[in-house]
Amino acid sequence: MAKPPRKGTKKRASLPKAPTRRSPSPPRTPSGGRGRPSAGTPRGKQGGGGGAATRATSKRQGLGGDQVEGRQSVRELLLARRRRVREIWLLAEQDPSDVVADIVELAEAERVPVRSVGRSKFFAEARCEAPQGVLAKAAPLEPTPLEDLAVPRGSTAPFLVAVDGVTDPGNLGALLRSAECAGATGIVLPRHRAVHVTPTVTKAAAGAVEHLRFAVVGGLPAALQQLTSRGVWVVGLDGEAPTGLWDLPAADGPIALVLGAEGSGLSRLVRQRCDELVQIPLNGALGSLNVSVAGALACFEVARARAAD
Repeated sequence: MAKPPRKGTKKRASLPKAPTRRSPSPPRTPSGGRGRPSAGTPRGKQGGGGGAATRATSKRQGLGGDQVEGRQSVRELLLARRRRVREIWLLAEQDPSDVVADIVELAEAERVPVRSVGRSKFFAEARCEAPQGVLAKAAPLEPTPLEDLAVPRGSTAPFLVAVDGVTDPGNLGALLRSAECAGATGIVLPRHRAVHVTPTVTKAAAGAVEHLRFAVVGGLPAALQQLTSRGVWVVGLDGEAPTGLWDLPAADGPIALVLGAEGSGLSRLVRQRCDELVQIPLNGALGSLNVSVAGALACFEVARARAAD
């Protein structure tokens, strides 16, 4: 595959010609035989899925992650040994479980206090809908500087995932799980108007937050421009793009996938900062995919391209 251009290169060699990024692409008129996009979720905005930012993150400026909920998430927290765990709460009188027994054993080995808590107290403290009788209180996740994410890790080129205003914690958690499984080396989150690592995110991510590095940036467009200047090929998912995801260029080099917010897709400035826009071909009547599903497809396409290189 063609490598992404470095700073100072005037044009891309052997890549499909991309449209001008100075203004958003006009919406495509649906043909008579195609299913029409549903109202509020146009086909050009891939990665939809509703949800509002939770009150736990409405005023948060940091990354979060100080409360971890769910059995697998707490188990991975202890296994990763990446940050200090202050204590673990277990719901009293829950059914025996190998995972819970493993959590207790790991906590004892790390000298982490384990508390058996009654139902009313436990669920008053829990923040996600299904904490599975386990939650942990830990030190918050520490953000990584953006420039560090743009540097190879050993022989592995940067493989980043950036989200543009994703507010649904379940979607972000599922996306993080897919990104980690596909081999992503970092996540870029906007500081404002986006969900960070809440207890619901940790539950949906099933431990992925313990193995990913996160950069929290003040403005995503400026962050993408910085990545481009450091040789990272910035690729945005957009339903109106001329290039299909299966023809994704330069996936074997430093790359950042950019996923748009639920319902509205990529913002105008973010779209302008992308080096390439690609779309996921949709053959059904519906006009978009959930952002976590679209992100999973894109992440594993990068993983496939890298494995084939």
